[in-house]
Amino acid sequence: MRKALPGLCLVLALTAPAQAQPPSEVFPGIAAAIVHHYDFEHPLAGDPEKEDDIGRADSRTPISLVNGGAAMRVADGAFPGSKTSLQLKQVRPNSKSNDDWKAGVHSSSGVASMKAFGKARGMSIMTWVKITGEAPARNSNSSGTGDFYGAIGFAGVLSGDSDGHAARALLETENHNGAMRLIALGRRVDGSGKQFWVSNADWKTLMPQGKWVFLAGTFDFDNGTIGLYVDGKPVEGSYAVKGDPWKVIGPPEPDTTSAANPRGIKIGGSHPQNNREVNACNCRLDGLLFLDRVLTADEVRAQYEWVIKGRR
Repeated sequence: MRKALPGLCLVLALTAPAQAQPPSEVFPGIAAAIVHHYDFEHPLAGDPEKEDDIGRADSRTPISLVNGGAAMRVADGAFPGSKTSLQLKQVRPNSKSNDDWKAGVHSSSGVASMKAFGKARGMSIMTWVKITGEAPARNSNSSGTGDFYGAIGFAGVLSGDSDGHAARALLETENHNGAMRLIALGRRVDGSGKQFWVSNADWKTLMPQGKWVFLAGTFDFDNGTIGLYVDGKPVEGSYAVKGDPWKVIGPPEPDTTSAANPRGIKIGGSHPQNNREVNACNCRLDGLLFLDRVLTADEVRAQYEWVIKGRR
């Protein structure tokens, strides 16, 4: 038998074309700030009813795809290169039940892998959303079939004392002064006052039915400010609460959130532990990012442009 020439395998390995790696869907300038990242293309090994976290290695926090399991991953990517997104929906709109499709994680003792959002000076949330059904959804906790929820939950970080609803930072719509608006909600101290940045425009103008929209919220707990963005542009609006609801004026400095670890993440409504239905979302989500600092307006725009141009 003819022997292989010495070093031949090594030469072939070095000269063979390397397999191309898919480009990241994260703008390089913000990559270091990403703690949790869900693209809904990474089922947790051995459990397809959970989605793996492809964010920071020391903060991996898989989430449950509640009630719908693997069927919630649908072939409808929000941007070039994305293959699937997460379908959220009401299953029985007029029945009191616990079968809404939503996602997240909840622990009554706090989620240790989310420690980056405890005693935090700021954070940011970014995601793509497409409204796919009735919105707002029908209130399944009401006996009236014509009653609707007063809010639609997209994605948020739960507070350290949350029962699955109260959030430290949240993107949602909510009824303000008789009209549903797009808002970013923040709570600095657990159990204390909230602040909202409320859009001037009707939320359906900002998020038309059946259209993918890039949402971003920034929460500066040290300076007491909130930013809200749609498709990389700041949303005109105002604060809902006058005064200093976060109590950031005066010492001590810096101002941070409560030290307790968040009790989890909620996606597409509240109560990811699946013991109650509130503020359901008939929608799809993609490219969900949780970051441990306040992004600038330029960085939010850069992330939006990075993905819509095919991740250069």
